Amino acid sequence: MEEREITVSKQLIQTEDEFKKLAENNDTFIFLKHSVTCPISRRAFEEFESFANQHEDIPAYYLKVQESRPLSNYIAEQYGIKHESPQAFIFTNGNVKWHASHSQITAQALAENSR
Repeated sequence: MEEREITVSKQLIQTEDEFKKLAENNDTFIFLKHSVTCPISRRAFEEFESFANQHEDIPAYYLKVQESRPLSNYIAEQYGIKHESPQAFIFTNGNVKWHASHSQITAQALAENSR
């Protein structure tokens, strides 16, 4: 059985500087911490993609935990939220409005909490 590749339609963020710029330049945005080796994270990424494709007016970004551990740690420390992966955040005006992890990350939950 051939595994289908995840199509990435939103922007990958890899550094603390990139994250700080997007936090400064966006009133509201979605951010996902994605583990490329975890099946639960793969499902959360699909939900993130579904939300992002249906709500192109809300910027959506993600990081790959294995490639951007310093950024992942920075977000946990900066916002006082224990690291998990997968983990989704909705940022509004520089603050975390909502966050969830694992199976709580759904397109519906992202839509409901991004209003």
